Amino acid sequence: MSEPVRIAIVDDEADMRQSIAQWLALAGHETETFANAEEAQKAIGADYPGIVISDIKMPGLDGIGLLRRLVSLDPALPVILITGHGDVPMAVEAMRIGAYDFLEKPFDPDRMSDLARRAGEARRLTLDNRQLRRELADGSVLIRKLAGASAAMGKLREDILDIAQADGHVLIDGETGTGKSLIAAALHACGPRAGRPFVRVRCAAWDEATLDAKLFGPAEAAEVPAVTRSRGGTLCLEDIEALPAALQGRLLQLIGERGDMPDLRVVGVCNSPAAGGARDALRPDLYFRIAAMRLTAPPLRQRGEDILDLFTRFADQFAEEYGCPAPQLSGQDAAQLMQAPWPGNVRQLITVAERAVLQDRGGGGVLSGLVGDMPSDETATEPGKPLKDYVEAFERMLIDSTLRRHKGSVSAVMAELSVPRRTLNEKMAKYGLSRADYL
Repeated sequence: MSEPVRIAIVDDEADMRQSIAQWLALAGHETETFANAEEAQKAIGADYPGIVISDIKMPGLDGIGLLRRLVSLDPALPVILITGHGDVPMAVEAMRIGAYDFLEKPFDPDRMSDLARRAGEARRLTLDNRQLRRELADGSVLIRKLAGASAAMGKLREDILDIAQADGHVLIDGETGTGKSLIAAALHACGPRAGRPFVRVRCAAWDEATLDAKLFGPAEAAEVPAVTRSRGGTLCLEDIEALPAALQGRLLQLIGERGDMPDLRVVGVCNSPAAGGARDALRPDLYFRIAAMRLTAPPLRQRGEDILDLFTRFADQFAEEYGCPAPQLSGQDAAQLMQAPWPGNVRQLITVAERAVLQDRGGGGVLSGLVGDMPSDETATEPGKPLKDYVEAFERMLIDSTLRRHKGSVSAVMAELSVPRRTLNEKMAKYGLSRADYL
């Protein structure tokens, strides 16, 4: 079943407003009604989380006038207009102005509901894209997404903030699933190029001819090439190790000392294997140009207590999504998570967290069979951790999850964990946990 759509209904006739609201409510949608266009306009903002259904013939500001004002406020807001006059020229004019669609009285309620559903899906996609663009332009949001209290993640965030202020090209490497693309976006958003284009191209996704056209042209191509679109901003080349040799030469011409585009910053993203990586895949002059500054995403197995913290956060999110209690880790579960090699890193941890929620909901053990058989390889071998590290990581995870579950209520945490206030305060300070973050 599709998600319910929020719908603003505008009609000066009370019976018609109520009828439309009832039809749409029965179809599972959320409605609010307005007796005139002026009242509706005051309540509908640029990021209104829904759609508008309005009669055309109304005293004062009519439906066409409301449409004009809403389109000027937010051109992507779906507005469905209703008329009882069969006025085809008016319908054509409304569509030209920007109406999503047009219904003529008497109309089929099922058609209206289906139209509202499709308009709502389009609206959700628009708002999701806007939010993504805002996040890509907001360095603080992206830095917060690089979550983790480990020393490795703290250093990574500091390095991003430092390198973002420089203007040289950057190489980001690391194992699969470590968040390299997010690092690239944060690097762009935290620096002086934040308001300029950030263009991603996946070098491994296309054959050489197609990649050549996407990156460099030709000039007569319908699609503007990536190097042109990213001028003054950042060109992010994902899987840069897959860039063909001929295209490496063209890229070097653009960004060399006397290159054609000195105002272009290139960020190369490389999935570094056990041996080789970008150094072996790229011609030396291009490699040393791109790798003038370098960031390495730390593998999950080196992030200590972050493993338990991230697992708990992801499990809580999936539990809310599936409408069930979040699974509670035992000491054995926590040790399994800490000892696992995590060859797929954070991406793999997300999958394990979701499966753990589903398995726990079905009455199975939280991590039964999910971690023990995890494949390993040469890149995923780490020396054993001291017992103290496991104990502290489990303790921090337990306090953190209890604080989040009780929304920062210290007294509730004290009661559940049977710990005095002074001890709890000392442990929260030790692990960098602040009550204000859970309110």
